[in-house]
Amino acid sequence: MNRETMTPMERVMTTLQFREPDRVPLFLSLTMHGAKELGLSIEEYYAKAEHVVEGQLRMQAKYRHDCLIPFCYAAAETEAWGGTTIFRDDGPPNSGAPVITTPEMIPDLEPPCVEDSPSLQRILDITGELHRRSRGEIPVLGVVISPFSLPVMQMGFEAYLVLTYEHPQLFQQLMKVNETFCIAWANAQLAAGATAIIYFDPVASPSITTRQTYLQTGYQVARRTLAAIEGPTATHLASGSSLPIVGDLCGLDTQVVCPSADEDLGEVKATGRGRLAVVGNLNGLAMRRWTARQTEEEVRHAIERGGPGGGFVLSDHHGELPFQVPDEVLFGISEAVRRWGFYPLQTNPGTAQER
Repeated sequence: MNRETMTPMERVMTTLQFREPDRVPLFLSLTMHGAKELGLSIEEYYAKAEHVVEGQLRMQAKYRHDCLIPFCYAAAETEAWGGTTIFRDDGPPNSGAPVITTPEMIPDLEPPCVEDSPSLQRILDITGELHRRSRGEIPVLGVVISPFSLPVMQMGFEAYLVLTYEHPQLFQQLMKVNETFCIAWANAQLAAGATAIIYFDPVASPSITTRQTYLQTGYQVARRTLAAIEGPTATHLASGSSLPIVGDLCGLDTQVVCPSADEDLGEVKATGRGRLAVVGNLNGLAMRRWTARQTEEEVRHAIERGGPGGGFVLSDHHGELPFQVPDEVLFGISEAVRRWGFYPLQTNPGTAQER
């Protein structure tokens, strides 16, 4: 008997209101697996919008999860700034050489136009087609790299850290131009049909930046940027820790936080005080080698800690599953959600906490 009584959109919207839907929603961050499904290399897969549309629709039907992701690869944004992308056969594409080679270039920077960027236009085409084909029944999740984290690709990590601490005026100038670009890019995706925007901000994580520094820098950037994005957002720290700043994130125009696999979902959710829903936090790297028993145990534990009362979507902790995660594990996650994730939950939070 099919116990599912909601569409993926209804399920997700219900849980984001801290109410219990028919079952815990599941987001599988399958950005690359569509290439495998279509028999293409990763570079070939991303070259045409119709490949990604077909890949996303097949993945959603195959694993019966609750979202579609038009995102291709992070370096698509730096391509808009004049950068290049390095493609790999078995992993996500990376940024090529930095586009900002000296801090002295920053005062002359202008934000690129979304309309002039082939890589961004391709993602908008994917977004629009997924929105049309899903008929509003499946959330379509757009992605932006935060203005605070984008410089890691624009100028390299070490150069960016030097800029942040030794050239505060140039740092502020770079944030201003990046904010303009990020807002325009996010709103273009929403206009194309994205349901919400995932605001990737790994540098904001206390794994990289102290809370004190973040509050003086990236937090102020996020406050201005998120307020200007014309739709719901999720703040994703890309597997970095979140707990020391979850209370701070409650003060931003963001509705979701995505914690690290090392953090307790129940604690993150309680710290969010009913203001922030939680998406996470299965360990994507570890799941490459999970057995069937491990897969079920990890899913059951996450649901026990995050699921009660709604406000929870089961997903991975990084926002992009490794290409090497096998079909057996993905099917196992999907089956385990349907075994343990229907409301009212049949689990015991007390037992889970002792794990």
